[in-house]
Amino acid sequence: MAEKKSGIWITGASSGIGRSTAIEFARVGCNVYASARRSTELQRLEREVEKEKFKIESYPCNVASSANVDQTVKKILASGTIDCLVNNAGITTFKDAVDNSVQEINDIINTNLLGSIYAIKYILPVMIENGGGTIINVLSSAAKKIFTASSAYTASKMGMLGYTNVLREEVRKFNIKVINIIPGATETPMWPQDMRKENSDKMMTSDEVARLLVWSYLQKGNLVSEEITIRPITGDL
Repeated sequence: MAEKKSGIWITGASSGIGRSTAIEFARVGCNVYASARRSTELQRLEREVEKEKFKIESYPCNVASSANVDQTVKKILASGTIDCLVNNAGITTFKDAVDNSVQEINDIINTNLLGSIYAIKYILPVMIENGGGTIINVLSSAAKKIFTASSAYTASKMGMLGYTNVLREEVRKFNIKVINIIPGATETPMWPQDMRKENSDKMMTSDEVARLLVWSYLQKGNLVSEEITIRPITGDL
């Protein structure tokens, strides 16, 4: 029986940091499993890397659905295994708390917080059985600093920071690394078009963040960068 190939599973890979990270991992020779809700964007990503003679396997997935996450993990494991999970899927609004609808709050928490927890939940047994692995969580400076018009988003990122800090202590004995990347303002489609146009020169690029993320995974031996905070050189917006 052929040995299953080990790979990197990236959620929210259809745009922004997730897309750049999928491409960067493919460029350094890793097997990449890319997930997102938008299958058309995943297909576009596949075609883009094929032009560079690389390959990415796409698995449409809505991380807000635990059943969908479970199904996606099973599909990947049917032909491969997951050595590294990159929890990147995320959404937000730029509204004061009083203006956020209950549906918006649910969507943000279910995607950013619960979606990441679901992904971890379903791959942990695999990593434990395999004797190790890496979990990389793309958080936000909002996990540590207060920004107005982002209450639900901040709750999701602070919650994920707390969850993964506890998780890290629980899984050390299994040789599983838990890395939190905490980026400041990064130019991605998450930002409104007018804000990107006005502030793009003050933002990091998704490619810059992706290169650092891949570097954190490639660290070998008895060393792990457990938390990396990165910001534009000009500071927060």
